[in-house]
Amino acid sequence: MTNKLKIAVMGAGAVGCYYGGLLARAGHDVVLIARPLHVAAIERHGLRLQTLSFDEQVHVKASLDASAVQGAHVVLFSVKSSDSEAAGRLMQPFLQADALVICLQNGVDNADRLRAVLPGQAVAAAVVYVATEMAGPGHVKHNGRGDLVIEPTGTAGVVQALRAAGVPTEVSNNVRGALWAKLILNCAYNAVSAITQLPYGKTIAGQGITDVMRDVVAECLAVAQAAGVQIPGDVRAAVANLADSMPNQSSSTAQDLARGKPTEIDYLNGFIVQRGEALGIATPANQVLWALVKLLESKNT
Repeated sequence: MTNKLKIAVMGAGAVGCYYGGLLARAGHDVVLIARPLHVAAIERHGLRLQTLSFDEQVHVKASLDASAVQGAHVVLFSVKSSDSEAAGRLMQPFLQADALVICLQNGVDNADRLRAVLPGQAVAAAVVYVATEMAGPGHVKHNGRGDLVIEPTGTAGVVQALRAAGVPTEVSNNVRGALWAKLILNCAYNAVSAITQLPYGKTIAGQGITDVMRDVVAECLAVAQAAGVQIPGDVRAAVANLADSMPNQSSSTAQDLARGKPTEIDYLNGFIVQRGEALGIATPANQVLWALVKLLESKNT
């Protein structure tokens, strides 16, 4: 294997458990910093990593405390976007000076926000393309994909480790554009899946839904262009193809609503609305989806 790394996963939900579990399975020293139910289950039985190709109990450490990042070469940072600054401050006293923090989060500005609270720390943005869910305490289920796009600065060793662990990993000088491309996918799918509580394959089959998604994407692209963002690839084609590649996946926003948890909608459609207002771009389709999800969120408070 590649050189053994000590890796901490800050905010080990479905995404963090998936990548942390794969790295632990490949022989790296991994600690998952997670919620009490997950920590208790992982301490008893290990992490159940159920992927499309295997279903195993993976031996991995678990902790409730941010101090568990101490000594880590790499921190996979996968907390909710709304918690970025608070979680960054919690782990700051325990980070090694040369530790690399990799943001595995939805939204486009988390790495910048984290750099603001971790001055001098190496922070790399990454784009995550994976369909996962927590199927129970200490049990992560993988439903599709799993590739990453990461900024190049200081990431060579961890990129090698990720690839060796079975994670397709691309290094890109335009992670900002790739983050926006992912944001647009999320804006098209997440709210619709959340409002209907249906997986992607069923939502896209709904009458008029592809027209709604088309309008959402057009607004996002207009905002991106006004912001000077260069988006790689064909975003419209990616949106059209996503449901085929993950027909049974429900969005993270849908999963949060179903569990009565706050969503990240303010950092998805809400972000497009906010940036659109600042840039003079009308975003009515995104505004409707954002407002409806916020209304459903309020039922849980």
